[in-house]
Order: sequence, then structure tokens, then C-alpha cells
Amino acid sequence: MSLPSTARVVIIGGGVVGVSALYHLARAGWTDCVLLEKNELTAGSTWHAAGNCPNFAASYGVMNMQRHGLALYRGLAREVDYPINYHVTGAVRLAHTHARMMEFERVRGMAAHMGLEMEICTPEELQAHMPFMETLDLEGGLWDPLDGDIDPSQVTQALARGARAAGGTIARFTPATGVSRRGGEWIVHTEKGDIRCDYVVNAAGYYAARIGEWFVPHGGRPVPLAVMSHQYFLTEAIPEVRAWTEAHGRKLPMLRDVDSSYYLRQDTYSLNLGPYERDCRLGWASGEEMPEDFSFQLYPDDLDRLEWYIEDAMARVPLLGSQGVQRNINGPIPYAPDGLPMIGPMPGVPNAFEAHSFTFGIAQGGGAGKVISEWIMHGHTEWDMWSCDPRRFTDHADAAFATAKAMETYGHEYAMHFPRHEWPAGRDRKLSPNHDRLGADGAQMGAYNGWERANWFARPGDDTSEAATLTWDRAGPWQARVREEAIAVRDGAGVIDLAGFSRFAVSGPGAAKALRGLIAGALPKPGRMNLVYIADARGHVLTEMSCIRHGEDDFTLMTAAVAQWHDGEILRAAMPEGVTVRDMTRDVVAMLVTGPKSREVLAGLTEADLSLGWLTHQKARVAGRPALLVRVSFAGELGWEVHCAPGDASAVYDAIRAVGAVPFGMYALNSLRIEKGYLTWKGDLSSDYDLFETGLDRFVRLDKPQDFPGKAALIAAPRPPARRLVALKVETGAQDAPYMAAVFHHGTRVGEVLSSAYGHRVEAAIALAMLDDATPAGATVEVEVYGRRLTATVQPGTCLWDADNARIRA
Repeated sequence: MSLPSTARVVIIGGGVVGVSALYHLARAGWTDCVLLEKNELTAGSTWHAAGNCPNFAASYGVMNMQRHGLALYRGLAREVDYPINYHVTGAVRLAHTHARMMEFERVRGMAAHMGLEMEICTPEELQAHMPFMETLDLEGGLWDPLDGDIDPSQVTQALARGARAAGGTIARFTPATGVSRRGGEWIVHTEKGDIRCDYVVNAAGYYAARIGEWFVPHGGRPVPLAVMSHQYFLTEAIPEVRAWTEAHGRKLPMLRDVDSSYYLRQDTYSLNLGPYERDCRLGWASGEEMPEDFSFQLYPDDLDRLEWYIEDAMARVPLLGSQGVQRNINGPIPYAPDGLPMIGPMPGVPNAFEAHSFTFGIAQGGGAGKVISEWIMHGHTEWDMWSCDPRRFTDHADAAFATAKAMETYGHEYAMHFPRHEWPAGRDRKLSPNHDRLGADGAQMGAYNGWERANWFARPGDDTSEAATLTWDRAGPWQARVREEAIAVRDGAGVIDLAGFSRFAVSGPGAAKALRGLIAGALPKPGRMNLVYIADARGHVLTEMSCIRHGEDDFTLMTAAVAQWHDGEILRAAMPEGVTVRDMTRDVVAMLVTGPKSREVLAGLTEADLSLGWLTHQKARVAGRPALLVRVSFAGELGWEVHCAPGDASAVYDAIRAVGAVPFGMYALNSLRIEKGYLTWKGDLSSDYDLFETGLDRFVRLDKPQDFPGKAALIAAPRPPARRLVALKVETGAQDAPYMAAVFHHGTRVGEVLSSAYGHRVEAAIALAMLDDATPAGATVEVEVYGRRLTATVQPGTCLWDADNARIRA
């Protein structure tokens, strides 16, 4: 076939994800799209994939993606008239501990919110599903009736057939050789000719980093991924498995022993064992060059490193050891640093997207096509997909970081992600100038977009081991210290080092006009600051920024540490020629001094006017060093943010500590902010909800002349909204309610928790939750917390501390 010279979208990579992207685009009417594959479809990781299809995921966004994909697969063969070996066998997940059962309870609750029915099982119920396994050492497990396995090549070819039928073009044996940009268009180069296009997608699987190099001259960055070697093997046919299958007319359910770290499933009449071993291997070792073409190839067998897992699986299912190994598969799989895929806008590059680094590409491929097609067509996705957004990794995520984190993630593929556990690999990437002082004061650090911040401050004798953090419980060595820190802020003055605030200087003629056309509300006057919100086209929350106005067209905009690349792109895209957007994140250090005695603390260090009101700012000298003092506090007490140059930060921090300010950490700050009803980005501030649902009415000006993004949608939105963000006082259990924990009223699900913490000033467990508007203030509801339903009371609003702001305005 002849290659088109123009296209709307060019997708590079013909695995299941790239083909699914083409399928979803074409089915949505974007028929002028081309997929380029250097070899045959499925030649990369897809062809050797095991093809397991779970709904289970710890991430709500990823579970949504998998749910959509598996539902698509169940009807795909019929829809496109292409045969697919898809076995919906159900699956058991085994739990050796109560902590694992708690994880299963959390995931079951999230699944129920999506209409998926998973069941918590006793060991006896597990054995009824999977009769050939031993259960004596199990706590219990989880049953997913919609789990199963699919033929990777067949599902890819079926998607390809559907994409072609809808008008999409697939060019096999047509490797892309590079890209260039001219006149706002991309030009994708191939040996068969060039294709001019509006959008380009890197869906190149384990070659994504190599393709990513082409985009570096256009504002891109080296893609942070590592290629891992993953093995699984098939036994010879097992007579007992064959007999069971013939008697029941179906395959055995899949088994995942997640505490031992492997899956085991039936393949024809044999068994397929796939471990994720701690002693894992890179696909190509450091200094070893990945071949230009590794299509349909495998690595040599390396079963020795799987020995423990094989023995453990044989003890669990003795039939596994009854036959020899028929075949071993050892192939490359791409891993992002956190093990989740990268789907979304390519950082720094206009009209370029990524859809790669899928460790479970077959299970996620169907949904990934939906997500990436929505990004391209609409500029947003139906579900909040920040967990997979490529912009979540910034300049700290170099090759060494990606490798270290990928090795850690692969070796802990089924690990539980406890709320206060910090993974040790890839740390100390970005350090505050105060880092050593914080450590001397006992700081226990956490990583925030690579920046090290103090989570809490330990005292001599406190257990600071990693093992102590492996719990879902609120209580731990930190709890007494967090309370002390919060009370110190309530009664005196505390200081927290907030290294890594994302910070942008926006200036130049027309800056104010452009910002008014971007934000939903109003700009502050010069000398003042406020919060501003940006919506997507649906009126859903895109981001929040603190806006400090220095002059008519001179602003500083600050956002969450993790939002650096996300929000920087929003600002740069919105500013006209002549307005500059400078990333100042590394150029300024912020410290928050807060509490009723914070004015006294600062009075001895500065000649600034500390009587200026709330939401003002002023240039001053603090401890003899130039600084910007901003009268605001995320802790909900009287306070000032002190912003200064990195070279001055140690002197300023030491001076603040010397006059009595108590150091506090992120755990205490989270407790303090949730009492005040202050919201966190990608926690409470999610693109799953619009600005009115999130309770941001006072930050929206529908009557202003500017046509800001989402204005039309917000005008048309129902008022009052059908759901709203509220605070709940929750019965004090052992754990805080996890994200997406279900809320019930009279036995009916009426909403979900977005964030939670224990408030030490109000002495209550608090959750911020999105509830149906029909659930009245004062109502008694139940919150499902790791399988237990705890009683809670709906509060009149979201603020439980100093509702009239008397303390903050003091």
C-alpha cells in the first residue's frame, strides 16, 4: 500500500496499545490517522505477553482503564468478526496476612463504585474456586469473577481489524526514522516517505525511550523508563488439569499469590507460572546497547533466579511440580519508575503524546486507547488519569533514577503501598539548603516530586525503621510526634521547610489580560495574593495556583510540587507573545512560619510591617537576608510564608528556629489543613469533579467578560450541583479512610472519600468526601474503611477549625 503524505495523527508503534489508540480514534470519527510499525503488529512486548486480564488495581484511574478495556474485549470478537481466545475464568488473590486482606477490602470497595463485583473470601471459599491449591497458611483472599486471560496477538489483530474498518490506516514494516517540525505541524520520517500530521503519539513500548530522543530538540526530555527482563514458563500437559477442564467445560481460575509474588494460571492443559522476583534483571544491562530491532525475540532462559518462587508455587499447587517445563518465555517489558504507564501529553512538546511503559499492556491496552484518544481529541480525559500522566516525572527522573525505581518496583510488583511508607530507591534527588539541619533535628523525610521534605520529626528512641511504616494504621512512631507538632502550631509557632513549591514568574505586557482569560475567577490587586482555579472545557478542576501580584503585569504563580510540569505547560500555552513564563522552582526556597506566636517570632528578625492584613505580601529582610513575606498559612493559623534565595535559606531557617519556632512536618501540615478544609491537588482537587461540586463557587466569576475555559459548561451546570464536597467527622477507628472509600446513607452508596486525616486541634478523625447533594448536613452516614463501616456525621461545610478566620486574620 502507498503511504499517506498527510494525517491527523501518526501513532508510532504497533503493539496492543498503539493499535487500540488507532481503533478508538477511528471509531470516534478521526479516520485520517496512521499507525506505523517497524515490523509486524505485536512484534514487541505484545507477542510474548502472558495475556492476563485483571480488573484489580491499587490506582482508581488504572482500575477504570482496565475495567473499560476488559469490557471492550468481551464483545470485541463479535463486533469486528474476528476470533479471539478470551477466557473469563475468574481469579483468586491470596492473602497471607490481615494487612493484605485490608488491601483487598479497599480495592473491592473501589471496584464496587465502578459496578464491579469482587468478593472477599475465606480460605475454604478460595479452595472451592481453585480446588488444586493448599490453603492452610492463608488469612483469606479475593475473588474477581471477571478476571481471565486473552490471546495477545488475536486481540491486537481484532483491534486492528476494527480500526481499518472504521477508516484507520496501518502501515506494517514501515519504521519511523525521525521527526521534525515545520509551520506548527509534525513531519514523521520513514524510508517510504514523510507524513505531515497535527499530532504524533509515541506508543513504541520498550523502544519508547529511543523514539523519545527525537523529541528532545523540540522541548522534550529523555523518557524515564527501564526495560526489565520478565520470565514465565509453561509446564507440560497435566492430566488432572485436563480432566477438571473436561468435567467443568472451562479453564481453572487464575491464582495470584501476591505475598509470594507470582501468578499461576491454566494454559491449554498445562500451567503457566510467572514470578516477579526480587533478584530481577534489566533487559539490557548498563552499558549494553539495545539492538535496533529486537522484534519477536527473547532473552536466554534464566530460571535459576526463579528457584524460590517455583518451589513456593509447587507447595501451593502441588500439581505444578508433576510435569516438566514445556517452554520458558524471557522477554523485555518496559517499566516507568513507579510501574504505572505513561499516557498523556509529552512533557514540553506541543501536540505530541505518549502511550507506553505498560507493565500489564494487554489488560490495560483497551482502556489506554480510550484515554489517549480522549487526550488528543478533547484535551482532557473522562477520568482523572494523573496517576499515568507522563508529566508526573520531572527533571529528577534521569536514567539512573528510572533504573533504580524500575528495579525496586518490579521486585515489589505486588507490594502494598502503605500510606506512610517511603520507598528507599531513587532518593535525595533534590535537597533543600536546610536538609542537613532538618536531619539533625530528627526529620524523617519523604519525596515530593523528587524534593526531600520532612514528614515528621523523631525524638531519640523513636522507631524510625522502614518496617515500622508497613501498616495501614494511623498509629505508629510518628503519631505522638505529629500531635506534638500540630499542638505547637496551635498554641505557639511552628516552621516547616517547603522546598520544591512549583513557582512561575509571569510578566510582560498583557500578562494580566491573558491570566483573566485563563482563570475562572478574579486576579488579586498589586500587593495582594489569592487562590485562582483553572478548569478544563467541562468546567472540571484542572489546577489550583496561588497568585501573587507584584505589579500590573507582574505575577508569581505557585502550585504543588508535583504539578511543576503540568502547570508550567498550562501557563506557557495560555500566554501571548511578549509575556514570559519563567520556572523559578529551584531559585526560591519557601518556609512557613505559623501559629499565634508567629508574629512574635518574626518581629525579632525583620523590620517588615507585620500588621499588614491577610493575603498581603511585602519585600523585606529576614535575619538580614532579602525575602518576600506572604501573609498566608496552609495550616489555618496566623502565619507568613518566607520566600528567599537558596543561598540565604539556611541563615533564615536557623534564625527562625533560634527564636523558638518548633519544626513540623508534612504529616502535621496535612492534619492542620484538613481541619481547615483546605484542599490538595490531585487529592480533593480532581478533574473528576467540576468547580461547583468541589465547593469553589467563590472563586468563579461567571459574569466576567472573559470566556475562560469551562465557562459555558459551568453556566449550564445544575445549581445547586448534584453532588458536593463536604467534611465528615468519622468515628475514630485505627485507620484513616482511604481515597475512594465508599460513603453510605441508609445503606445506599451516596459518595466517596477524597482525603482524610486525624485533626489534633478538633480531636476528631476527618474525611473530605464528595456526597450526593440530597445527603443533608447533620446526617449520620457510614464510611467504609478497609472493610469496616464507621459511623460519620456530615458537617455543614468543609471547615471545622476557625470557620470565621479570626485566628488567621489576627
